[in-house]
Amino acid sequence: MHWLEWLQGFAGASPFEWIATVAGFLCVYLIIKRSIWCFAFGLIQVCIYSWIFYDVKLYSDMALHIFYIGFQFYGWWIWRHSQDQTGHIQVQPGSVKEYTLWITTIIGSSLLLGTMMASQTDADFPYPDAFTTCASLAAQWLLSHKKLLNWSLWILVDIVAIIIYWQKGLYPTSILYLCFLILAIIGQWQWYKNLCQQNLGNKYG
Repeated sequence: MHWLEWLQGFAGASPFEWIATVAGFLCVYLIIKRSIWCFAFGLIQVCIYSWIFYDVKLYSDMALHIFYIGFQFYGWWIWRHSQDQTGHIQVQPGSVKEYTLWITTIIGSSLLLGTMMASQTDADFPYPDAFTTCASLAAQWLLSHKKLLNWSLWILVDIVAIIIYWQKGLYPTSILYLCFLILAIIGQWQWYKNLCQQNLGNKYG
């Protein structure tokens, strides 16, 4: 695609897509900072994208963002009761057994959902779209429970999502997910450092 067509795609993006893009960026930034306010901006983002993905026939993503609406309230409730004296949440390491179970579940559910979308709907990119849906739900659950490696799942999701959304002409959304990818890498490192500081504090506290 010519660069002029890319610029036209950005210029022709709806105001709602831009609002969702900005809200999503602020949401992830606040997650990195372990601030509960991330869920307010997350709610704005997922509500708008539920409609956007329906409009472009990415039905798995649409269903995912409907689930996300509930996750914003669920995550807010957990984080609200898990804040330290500074108003931030404490990172949890998680276990190998826990993460192995999630990976197995993601693979199986992605194949199942992708097959259903390919055979029963006119969905585009049914299997990659199914993967981003299933992996995102797992990552969101781990995020809500403050698990360290939620960021690793988000990194994989962001890479696949960037390719899908660019192919669908959702250029601001593609750039948003590129920012998400960068932020997820930063988030993984920042949460790891916070966990190390927590462990050091517990050791000498």
